[in-house]
Amino acid sequence: MGDYEQMDKMLTPREVAELLHIHPNTLKRWSDQGRIVAYRINSRGDRRYRLRDIQSFLAEFNPSRQGTRTVC
Repeated sequence: MGDYEQMDKMLTPREVAELLHIHPNTLKRWSDQGRIVAYRINSRGDRRYRLRDIQSFLAEFNPSRQGTRTVC
């Protein structure tokens, strides 16, 4: 998988919650508040998150790592 494909990878709520070390309900609340972008993928409204959005979110809270390349 190329760099662009890796950055555009979609993650499940469980995967994101594990990456951020938070409860899935916290992730849902944050996406409802607009802190993290969630994409609805079907008629049920299941959520998915882009890896690059999660990396940007993390960079906001850790400015010393901006400009470094992190691939999960």
